[in-house]
Amino acid sequence: MTGVTAEWHRVEREPFDGDTVRERRRRTVSVSCAVVRVLCGLFATVLVAGIVLVFGAADPANGVAGFVLGFADGVSLGFDGLFAPADTKAGVLIDSGLAAIVWLGLGALATMLIRRFALPRPDESC
Repeated sequence: MTGVTAEWHRVEREPFDGDTVRERRRRTVSVSCAVVRVLCGLFATVLVAGIVLVFGAADPANGVAGFVLGFADGVSLGFDGLFAPADTKAGVLIDSGLAAIVWLGLGALATMLIRRFALPRPDESC
């Protein structure tokens, strides 16, 4: 190598600290739980919005209504057509309402399991 010198830069690292690892782990768990809660809440909200659009007799040809109803169909967890009362609006209310409740329950369950198994216990060393 003519005229070029290689320089090595020493990178200063923080000393290993168990508390820092614990805090990072807690932060990661908190962010994960927040993402799960937001997604499950979003899905439940879309299902409720779909119920409101059906009860309001929204035109499915409208772009917004079509998008919301299509999204609601996608996150309905197979509850569409589960109950078939004489009134179709009541069927949508029961099916989509049940799916929204299940999404909220799944979010709560997933958050509880993430916190239970991913958070460090007080006696655990990282």
